[in-house]
Amino acid sequence: MYYFKNISLQFADRVLLDNINFMIGKKERLGLIGRNGAGKSTLLKIISGNMSPDKGGMEFPNDTSIGYLKQEFEMSEDHGILHEAMTCFAKAHEIQEQFNVINEKVASATEYESQEYANLLSDFADVSAMLEHYNLTELETKAIKILVGLGFKKEQMHDQVSTLSGGWKMRIELAKLLLQEHDILLLDEPTNHLDIESIIWLEKYLQNYPKIVILISHDTEFLDNVTNRIIEVELGKLYDYKGTYYKYIEHKKLDREIQQSAFENQQKAIAEKERTITRFMAKATKTKMAQSMQKSLDKLDRIEVVEGDNRKMNISFAEVPRSGVEMILAKDLSKAYDDNLVLNKVDIKIERGDRVAFVGQNGQGKTTLAKMIVGELAKSSGELKLGHNVQVSYYAQNQSDSLDTKKTILQTMEDKAPATLRSSVRNILGSFMFTGEDVEKKVSVLSGGERARLAMALLMMHPCNLLVLDEPTNHLDIVSKDILKTALDKYEGALIVVSHDRSFLKGMTDKVIEFRDGELYEHLGDIEYFLGRREMDNMRDVELSKPKNTKAAEVAAPVVEAKPEMDREELKKLKRQLQYVERDINKLEEKIANINTKLADPATYSSDDFVPLQKEHAQLKTDLEGKMEEWEVVAEKME
Repeated sequence: MYYFKNISLQFADRVLLDNINFMIGKKERLGLIGRNGAGKSTLLKIISGNMSPDKGGMEFPNDTSIGYLKQEFEMSEDHGILHEAMTCFAKAHEIQEQFNVINEKVASATEYESQEYANLLSDFADVSAMLEHYNLTELETKAIKILVGLGFKKEQMHDQVSTLSGGWKMRIELAKLLLQEHDILLLDEPTNHLDIESIIWLEKYLQNYPKIVILISHDTEFLDNVTNRIIEVELGKLYDYKGTYYKYIEHKKLDREIQQSAFENQQKAIAEKERTITRFMAKATKTKMAQSMQKSLDKLDRIEVVEGDNRKMNISFAEVPRSGVEMILAKDLSKAYDDNLVLNKVDIKIERGDRVAFVGQNGQGKTTLAKMIVGELAKSSGELKLGHNVQVSYYAQNQSDSLDTKKTILQTMEDKAPATLRSSVRNILGSFMFTGEDVEKKVSVLSGGERARLAMALLMMHPCNLLVLDEPTNHLDIVSKDILKTALDKYEGALIVVSHDRSFLKGMTDKVIEFRDGELYEHLGDIEYFLGRREMDNMRDVELSKPKNTKAAEVAAPVVEAKPEMDREELKKLKRQLQYVERDINKLEEKIANINTKLADPATYSSDDFVPLQKEHAQLKTDLEGKMEEWEVVAEKME
């Protein structure tokens, strides 16, 4: 067992960890959850030995090895990818060098009867045995397998590290940790730089990891699939539960309800006893009884309701400037990276007030198109125009990485604030949960979630009528995701959001654009409607659908290849019209189903709502028949 005893840590007047105790058994996969800045990453640093607590300590078996995936790391830029991954086996390489040296000495020796030669043979045997134990050939095969699992291609193995982005370098660092099979594996947000295929591969790898895993993640599906124990860090305390993440959420809700109920019942009992004591104290004959009751009440073990961390961001967007109706118009737009054609003569039109989700498999061009729209990436060919008075704000996947780590939170905001908002910077930071002395913290000491909140605060200072968000929920805790979603629901400008988070996208957009095989497919409705039309259960199904060599069949509408004489624009109009009709049919069917449920209740027949419901039901049925006829007409024209 691994024991953590009385660990406490305080920064200035803020208690981060308050006398916490827990233990971990072999093969446990433990998920650390909690609000951004609650102390999760700090606890990992303490376990890894990179930070010391103010009080308390840990008791581990001798020779316990700990692997820690840090957010900052160093590696040799001139190494090949496989070479860099294999540097984690420094001992094995050292033994290989010893073997090579001794082997040369044995080969060049001439005094076979000497003691020196005998010693050389003895050393050769020892080093050979150690080298066989490490077996560099097997380790290299394993390294390639893990690197491929994390998204690298076999032909990339000798590419230089210098050619990679920070996210891909992080994958190499993760591969090193997995290769070493530490007794305790500490992972801080391991999925942030992984695509869906790599996330699923890592899930399966960690499910079979033979030793202890402790991980921090805001990806609830990943947490639920990997962990068998959850510890929540909240206001310096730990709340421990054996089981998966979603079961923990259910357990926590039930536990809080039971606790609240017990507290309320006890308060009622206390109030009743206090009233009795007051009455008895007024009577001389019952004074002693009242005093005895008071002593008993004073000794009562009172139930306390655990107060959670109820701090919340208070996000609101600046007033949206007026723009023209047509905000983005692209025709025959293409983008290629060398021989890789990502977007192939695509058309897209975004109008004022449109709310659009970009979805699709990793590498299909979602981020590429977003960057082209905001002017960060040049097109290869075609047209891309922004409409009249379009003012764009862009939140990139790695937005928080661009922050100057040497500056304080306050300096960062003041440097970017418009003149009209200079005096309001502290108030804006307060709405993003940076208050008091927090604003004087250096960016370098902030957690990933705190940096994401700061980057979001910078974005929201500037008025815009087109908001482009690329994976905005990376690093944000679950509560912060919900608050951001609420703010976006109130945002009155046009919105483009790239995300694989189904719960975040649900109800947010009125249009989904699917990226597939270099082309765009438009689906009206939100992500739930899109998944229903694609007969998929979740966003993982979308991102795992393999690209095809030929154009995939359009599922948003039954499209067949157009005859040569048919006008392309006319076909597009028919496709869009069919989508609108299908959306209307879906809504009508939902309304009819809701009324049927009400009419199934006997109480409805005696209420004032019965007659209006009957009339509405009849009208909806008529409307539905009309829409079904319209669908047939449009579908026939397309055929």
